[in-house]
Amino acid sequence: MSDKTSENIYREQRIGIFVDVQNMYYSARNIYKAKVNFKTILKEAVKNRQLIRAIAYVIKADVKDESNFFEALKSLGYEVKAKDLQVFYGGAKKGDWDIGIAMDMIELAPRRDAVVLISGDGDFVPLVKHLKHAMGCYVEVMAFGKSSSQKLVEQADNFEDLGLNPQKFLIKSGKKGA
Repeated sequence: MSDKTSENIYREQRIGIFVDVQNMYYSARNIYKAKVNFKTILKEAVKNRQLIRAIAYVIKADVKDESNFFEALKSLGYEVKAKDLQVFYGGAKKGDWDIGIAMDMIELAPRRDAVVLISGDGDFVPLVKHLKHAMGCYVEVMAFGKSSSQKLVEQADNFEDLGLNPQKFLIKSGKKGA
């Protein structure tokens, strides 16, 4: 999907990782009928660099095993930020962290050499441009290529298509894990 390599990755880099859990969850479920292996994704994103913070953004929807999942993310080393699913008159539902992720990345970027956005959501294109050009950050994106915005892929300094190695980054339904 992308010929961008990770040639600008250095062991001394201080990195922040920002995970759009909903985007990853639905991509894995809809494309692969599987769950995301957040443990492997974190390890791959860090690449032996100095991890400062890894934040997973989740939506609370009061579903079975939700709190176990959030605890599992914490045990893997993620700081979990949660917000409630909004239910509107008429039954429409909305739950996303786009603005929250963007604000955290912008606020934390000055103290990071590189940031890793784990999402394929095209809404983040202006954020990636800003982080690169106005803030001087090296911006990596990790997501499943089949559900990633092509514009987001093009804007990233490095894009890792998790779909090229699905057995590494997915957990087939039925297996335990975050």
